[in-house]
Amino acid sequence: MQVNETLSEGLKRELKVIVPANELDDRLNVRLQDLKSTAKLNGFRPGKVPISHLRQLYGKSAMAEIVETLVADTTRKALTDRGEKAAIQPKIDLTEDESEATQILEGKADLVFTMAYEIIPEFEIADFKGIKIERESADIPDEDIQNRLNEIGENSRPFETVDRAAKDGDRVTMSYVGKVDGEPFEGGADEDANLVIGSNRFIPGFEEQLIGIKAGDEKTLEVTFPEDYPAEHLAGKATTFDVKVKDIAEPGKLVFDDAFAENLGVESMETLRTQVSKQVETQYEFASRQKVKRQLLDALDEKHDFPLPEGLVEQEFENVWRQVMHDIEQHGKSFEDEGTTEEDARKEYRGIAERRVRLGLVLSRIGEDAKVEITEDEMQRALYEQVRGYPGQEQQVMDHYRNNPEAIQALRAPIFEEKTVDYILELAEVTEKKVSKEELLADDDDGHSHDHDHDH
Repeated sequence: MQVNETLSEGLKRELKVIVPANELDDRLNVRLQDLKSTAKLNGFRPGKVPISHLRQLYGKSAMAEIVETLVADTTRKALTDRGEKAAIQPKIDLTEDESEATQILEGKADLVFTMAYEIIPEFEIADFKGIKIERESADIPDEDIQNRLNEIGENSRPFETVDRAAKDGDRVTMSYVGKVDGEPFEGGADEDANLVIGSNRFIPGFEEQLIGIKAGDEKTLEVTFPEDYPAEHLAGKATTFDVKVKDIAEPGKLVFDDAFAENLGVESMETLRTQVSKQVETQYEFASRQKVKRQLLDALDEKHDFPLPEGLVEQEFENVWRQVMHDIEQHGKSFEDEGTTEEDARKEYRGIAERRVRLGLVLSRIGEDAKVEITEDEMQRALYEQVRGYPGQEQQVMDHYRNNPEAIQALRAPIFEEKTVDYILELAEVTEKKVSKEELLADDDDGHSHDHDHDH
């Protein structure tokens, strides 16, 4: 194998890789020898099929697999030998000439390809010890606890069967079968399912079509799965649901007493109130944490300035911009409504993308140097949180993560980031500040609302 550098400009690199034809042919012979011991062909005893015959039958397909494996292995080895780390997957350019490709697959020509990529830049980590951080906290008003109890009450409110058409807030008991292109899909059916209209538990457009339906009715609903739905085979797909309604019930009177708590599996109302208080406290702590993290990221961003891989920035910008456009479409607004133009918005969000990439690289280096590790339990908890967000589609979501390394990385990245932030905070100079509830929970968005979930 020969590797020649054809471009070295800033962070950009391009290599020309040559794998001699004789090496390809040697690998093919090894593959065919393995195949010889297992091949079963009419007219030949097991293990006695001539290599020449196997080459004629399977040579091209076997060589295609060899070339695919060689390109992947050679790409990794070239980076390792050069001591470089690609910012994103290298772009591989193989010959498109059919005659040349045939010669390669027949082992008569060298395999020649180019790999273009950008490297992760070398940069010095600035001294981050002693960063000044102000941690805000606030006392929890009793009204917040009661509001949370009211929310729980709405989710466990008793329902009473009614003989009328369903309206918003009613509970519909039904069976349903979901279909894509007329065929039922796995996880898309249920019996005796309870759904409160307006709870937004099902995919958008489903619940609204239940308004006006009565017990005993059968109806086919037409909905479309969101484009970002985790199960890829359903994302963006137009779907029908054949629904059979069994019962319509309206919400009954809600009473906060020990019986209410016991119905939730809690021994008393006092115990439930204590649990709810801890939940609200967690919400306050999260708000405090986000503000602390913002200060830390601002400090790190101010301390670091180095060239960024253009491909990584572009990839991050596309992620941010896709969300921006989704939000605008969802709310039916324009850039003019927001007091800006698309051109100015693009500049602003490209700056946010650059910040995210820069901070992602900085946090990644700090975390690696500190030997931050993600445990299997932490990954399992993160996966469980994703799965429980899609009731009825648990298996599809699990399969999505099992079959997509990038999806698993997307789960790992925020855990790694939070643990790295914890490490830095241990070395920071943190002072406590008491503030009002309104100050603590205020959204002090200053244009960096996309700092979370860096790619490492």
